Amino acid sequence: MKGDVRTDSISSSLFLKTARNSGVEKIRPYPRKWETHTINTVGELNLVAKQSSGNGDRPCEVRHDVPAVFFSTGGHTGNFYHEFSDGIVPLYITSQHMNRKVVFAILEYHDWWFTKYRDVLGQLTDFPIVDFNRDRRVHCFPQAIVGLKFHDILAVDPALMENATRRTMVDFHDLLDRAFAKDEKTDESSKRKPKLVIMSRKGSRELTNQESVVELAVDIGFDVEVLAAERTTDIGMMYRKLESSDVIMGVHGAGLTNFIFMRPKSVLIQVIPLGLRRHAENCFGKAAKKYGLNYIPYEIGVEESSLREEYDRNDPVLVDPKSITRKGWDITRKIYVDHQNVRLNLQRFRKSLLLAFEYCNSNRRTDG
Repeated sequence: MKGDVRTDSISSSLFLKTARNSGVEKIRPYPRKWETHTINTVGELNLVAKQSSGNGDRPCEVRHDVPAVFFSTGGHTGNFYHEFSDGIVPLYITSQHMNRKVVFAILEYHDWWFTKYRDVLGQLTDFPIVDFNRDRRVHCFPQAIVGLKFHDILAVDPALMENATRRTMVDFHDLLDRAFAKDEKTDESSKRKPKLVIMSRKGSRELTNQESVVELAVDIGFDVEVLAAERTTDIGMMYRKLESSDVIMGVHGAGLTNFIFMRPKSVLIQVIPLGLRRHAENCFGKAAKKYGLNYIPYEIGVEESSLREEYDRNDPVLVDPKSITRKGWDITRKIYVDHQNVRLNLQRFRKSLLLAFEYCNSNRRTDG
């Protein structure tokens, strides 16, 4: 929308004064348009093109000289994976070419979300956030972008970036570095052991022999740290821990989103539970490879899944997961996502850790 754009939060509307025909379009400003059950929970925004007459127009109460980007922090916000895949990365794609000369107007705004991502937002805008639903004033903008651009899950496609900026996920990582890095970095990677971070889970997809995995990794030669990501986790702290690490591993889940904090050429080991191969690849595997990480998928066997204790050994849940997952996401989630834990076969998993260790040593030889 270009021209005289005015907000009316009472009617959840944006008005564009125009000399052409009038019209109304409705939009839910959230990326996951393909997920009907999610997008229908996001509040609508009315885009109203209105012939300019001067009569009945509410006067501007706050006039801005820069464009606005309108988006929602509803939907899956609250899940760390979705906060980046549906929020922060698309916001970067949509706004980075404006060089911070942009106002963010947020529908379904949450104070905790702003507090959590304040440092990142400060790299994308020089202006205060507009809480669209609560701010009843009429804001006027010369241009409004409604909704966020989405390239792929946790991915930035340089060919699709505005103004031929050719930005990539590496540039996005650089933005995170500007937001979160505290001190000058000293490269002592050749003098220390490779660092492996295990993203710990509780509840579902829990690694039940985690302590044994830690011992195995230490025996191979890693310095190991176990981290857990919660809604209240300081992501600046998490960034600094991961950015200085060499390997991140964990059972498939939102915590693996932290791979975007790693340096290119680092290693991601994704432990993939039964029935979740395709889902795990789509969420993290493809994105990690596009970003430039060395990706090691570890698909567990039946004997490593807690489901073997609940189903007969010949049950399709164990021997033919595809026949179950074809029934849809609700069934897949109920069985494989929400009610499955993992106990790794250490002898089998050792091969993945050794491969990761070799990647680390290879990176040191190359960088050194």
